[in-house]
Amino acid sequence: MVARLLLRSWSRGLAVGPGAPCRPLSTGFEPSQYLQRSIVPTMHYQDSLPRLPIPKLEDTIRRYLSAQKPLLDDSQFRKTEQLCKSFETGIGKELHEQLVAQDKQNKHTSYISGPWFDMYLTARDPVVLNFNPFISFNPDPKSEYNDQLTRATNMTVSAIRFLKTLRADLLEPEVFHLNPAKSDTDTFKRFIRFVPSFLSWYGAYLVNAYPLDMSQYYRLFNSTRLPRPHRDELFTDDKARHLLVLRKGHFYIFDVLDQDGNIVSASEIQAHLKYILSDNSPAPEFPLSYLTSENRDIWAELRQKLVSGGNEATLEKVDSAVFCLCLDDFPIRDFVHLSHSMLHGDGTNRWFDKSFNLIIAKDGTAAIHFEHAWGDGVAVLRFFNEVFKDSTQAPAITPQSQPASTDSSVAVQKLNFKLSDALKTGISAAKEKFDATVKSLTIDYIRFQRGGREFLKKQKLSPDSMAQLAFQMAFLRQYGQTVATYESCSTAAFKHGRTETIRPASIFTKTCSEAFVREPSKHSAGELQQMMAKCSTYHNQLTREAAMGQGFDRHLFALRYLAAARGISVPELFLDPAYRQINHNILSTSTLSSPAVNIGCFAPVVPDGFGIGYAVQDNWIGCNVSAYQSRNAREFLQCVEKALEDMFDALEGKMIKT
Repeated sequence: MVARLLLRSWSRGLAVGPGAPCRPLSTGFEPSQYLQRSIVPTMHYQDSLPRLPIPKLEDTIRRYLSAQKPLLDDSQFRKTEQLCKSFETGIGKELHEQLVAQDKQNKHTSYISGPWFDMYLTARDPVVLNFNPFISFNPDPKSEYNDQLTRATNMTVSAIRFLKTLRADLLEPEVFHLNPAKSDTDTFKRFIRFVPSFLSWYGAYLVNAYPLDMSQYYRLFNSTRLPRPHRDELFTDDKARHLLVLRKGHFYIFDVLDQDGNIVSASEIQAHLKYILSDNSPAPEFPLSYLTSENRDIWAELRQKLVSGGNEATLEKVDSAVFCLCLDDFPIRDFVHLSHSMLHGDGTNRWFDKSFNLIIAKDGTAAIHFEHAWGDGVAVLRFFNEVFKDSTQAPAITPQSQPASTDSSVAVQKLNFKLSDALKTGISAAKEKFDATVKSLTIDYIRFQRGGREFLKKQKLSPDSMAQLAFQMAFLRQYGQTVATYESCSTAAFKHGRTETIRPASIFTKTCSEAFVREPSKHSAGELQQMMAKCSTYHNQLTREAAMGQGFDRHLFALRYLAAARGISVPELFLDPAYRQINHNILSTSTLSSPAVNIGCFAPVVPDGFGIGYAVQDNWIGCNVSAYQSRNAREFLQCVEKALEDMFDALEGKMIKT
């Protein structure tokens, strides 16, 4: 899912995406039109960002074998070790040299960017459940502002303010501050803005500030993934000024920007949304949205039928809309209902191909569901945080605000699609598949209240490492195994960085898990504490390496991709059952933490896996787990809770209960 949000960035004068120059301010600076007015231009750092390093081949092989050690028996490991040696001195060495040479010729980007886009866009699986995650907002602190119409209006206005601020180059650059007292100050910003873009990163580095890549941000708005045979296309039309609204499976559009690029008044937006909410039309018999949940080749073929059937102009309005606002007609009951609603819903009221859907339920519960090919969680979380902050601290309307006296029946256009019998059959087939898949998915949630980040840091332990250790202990207790585990980590500290993989399952977590689960009485609390400390130290090392582009997964992926691109037969290393096994990630995990975030969720990445979204907060640990029918999410969470209880007992010097 969402990449582990460690880092981010951008630069001046560069377009906010290909062919999209920064907008001049419409008519002077009007604060109500923007979120902020950054001293440093949004894209100031982008030109000088360091490039993503390609690890040394011997380092990649060493790290790969370390990750394989807890997953293989001795004979399997010896076989894999031999294949690695042959690869390192043979075809792997040749491919690595070719990759380095290719990278030197493409200094405008990273070695992983092209292959990673291809990986997403050539995948033929449906985007829903297989790729798209969601992040839900906390409620507005002022309860009366959680009214659906009020919150939808405020969040829409805040989202458009973000768009205008980004395009006017007024959004604060994304910077990771190690010493904010020096770098996150007006004095430093006034200095650095005059440092040329090609040097600006170095100026920030001197004060321990690390600008992060922001090259994905321009795809946030006016963007859609278009289904095409064999490989999809990312489409962006930043000239469009209209919002797409879905309700009860119906499609509506209206302008949220006027001809001068100014935001339409909040009272008009409120009036138009009120008009849409008052539409009593029954749900369509054949909801078009189901098609975005289809296999990509099938959807590509059906989309062509839509276009040739006279729907091209209407589809363009969907594709080019600033974003998609989904208004649901029911309140959220609990965390599990929230997760199902925001991750997939009933399929009728989402356009899963849109860069993001802003979903607002009847009770004002809100979330962002996003398509993953265009970017990672970095851009989405920044947008998410800014929208929450602006809509709660500087709301455009109050619950008492009256909608504008305007004729919404003229301003709001309801989109109608001409559906042939073949398209109706396609929609029915897509619905049947969608319903069957969703029915097989279970989601469950726990909040461990005994402690969180504060307690673990006092013990000099990495909070993230302890959450990951709990997952290892839980799976061992439930299934008696240590399995391939994936934790995503952002590499946005580098130009066009995407993600790297942290491999939390290690010889240290395996030893520690077995001690807790299989023989707790044989170890004192002090011995268990020492094992936990080793897990923490090693996990911190893996996290640092991944964030600095020094993992092994992306490097091996790029080498395999290069071999295929050059028509070289698949190297033996990649045919090894151990390689397939370590990439069959039964535990797929992702964490994010923000005052704006309630919970997030994504589906398992393999049929027999778990999708684990988690957050270690100051005084509690939250965990949201999804699974298909071959696994039991609730039982797994019970084992996670038991693991956390045992770990906290050990840290408090207590005996572990069997």
